[in-house]
Amino acid sequence: MAAQKKAKVGLCELPFDPISSELTGGLGGTCVIRGCVPKKLLMYGSAFSSEFSDAEGFGWELPGKPQFSWDRLLRAKTEEIVRLNGIYSRLLDNSGVDTHIGSGRLLDKNTVQVTSPEGDVQIFTASSILIATGGTAVKPDIPGAEYGMTSDEALALDKLPDRIVIVGGGYIALEFAGIFQGLGVNVTLMFRQDLPLRGFDTDLRKTVNDNLRRRNIDVRQNCSPLAITRSEDDTLTLSTSSGDIHADAIMFATGRKPNTSRPDLGLLGIGVQLDADGAIIVDEYSRTSVQNVWAVGDVTNRVNLTPVALMEGMAFVSSVVDKQLTKPNYSNIPCAVFSQPPVGTVGLSEEQAVAQGYRCDVYCSEFTPMRSTLAGRQEKTFMKLVVDQATDRVLGVHMVGVDSPEILQGFATALQCGATKKHFDSTVGIHPSSAEEFVTMRTKTRSVGNK
Repeated sequence: MAAQKKAKVGLCELPFDPISSELTGGLGGTCVIRGCVPKKLLMYGSAFSSEFSDAEGFGWELPGKPQFSWDRLLRAKTEEIVRLNGIYSRLLDNSGVDTHIGSGRLLDKNTVQVTSPEGDVQIFTASSILIATGGTAVKPDIPGAEYGMTSDEALALDKLPDRIVIVGGGYIALEFAGIFQGLGVNVTLMFRQDLPLRGFDTDLRKTVNDNLRRRNIDVRQNCSPLAITRSEDDTLTLSTSSGDIHADAIMFATGRKPNTSRPDLGLLGIGVQLDADGAIIVDEYSRTSVQNVWAVGDVTNRVNLTPVALMEGMAFVSSVVDKQLTKPNYSNIPCAVFSQPPVGTVGLSEEQAVAQGYRCDVYCSEFTPMRSTLAGRQEKTFMKLVVDQATDRVLGVHMVGVDSPEILQGFATALQCGATKKHFDSTVGIHPSSAEEFVTMRTKTRSVGNK
């Protein structure tokens, strides 16, 4: 976008490889190469197992058990990543961006050293420098952690394990639990809290927890990892606060950290300030402590979502290229968890609304969706509206159920426009659909918050 506005732009990126390592990266970044995109492709693949099962309730007879090939899915996933990487390369070339493959290091506030994979060194200067190096998965500091893997390795396993333990209760943990369970792996999911998805609405978390169990995932709550040992036959034993768990693979989904030290970017040497977690400290316009050096995305550890990084990048272009200092807008950011079934949410949770001093009317609906009735699936769809009692403005929209990310994208626009409960009530629903429930919820579940 900066180059299209006639700025002279250089981009430094580590060499592409679909398999993650300290020395690899690639155009498209974490999301495209070893994050959202390959994960969702695997999610699509794993979801067919429940589709086959549900089909029988609608009159389909499947001749024999469907056969799955992990190798074929991985190969198709990798081919798609390679294709997308090529698209990004062509977009940059067509925009006039000079792309430099190698490791970048800041020498001062206007100078970057780029070292190629072959060891060749080039020096470039610029009036403004943007750091957008993202984040990287971390493992807990426990004995034997080296025997566990992160989501990076989970996206490129040589073969599927028979049993896997996934440590973590966030969206990455839940998404991979659904993927592996759908592909026939016996999954144990353990997390330290009472419920998964810390920070999400409590009612939504409860529904997700119930649906995990309905998918035959062994959920261990209030459980912390202590150590991993490996036996001679390569079986792994995870010692936890609730006892030992035996598995063929252990995956850590225990968080990510800003990518400021791998490789060394030279930030501290020029005075860029980092917080205790290694994130680049920025102001409301994404400016660092060093004049002319900016930072966006997960490396700043603000709202760690790909579309938010894009928004911050567009604000940077407005500020630097258009000379119109622009703040990113963090209000009503929608997000999704591609668990099975998925989660979609936008705005404030009930707990956040109360904490911010709102007096709220809460509307909830839980039901078995039409698709599940003939299939005999007991999974529940859950929907919730959080409404400001004083203004009638809808503060939050939350859903667990099939197509919830697609449905919530539209409601995110409504919230950004200041939609009220009256607007929802006056909207005609699409029948029969799950989405229509959001515009037909008339009976208040409860009122919460200070009067």
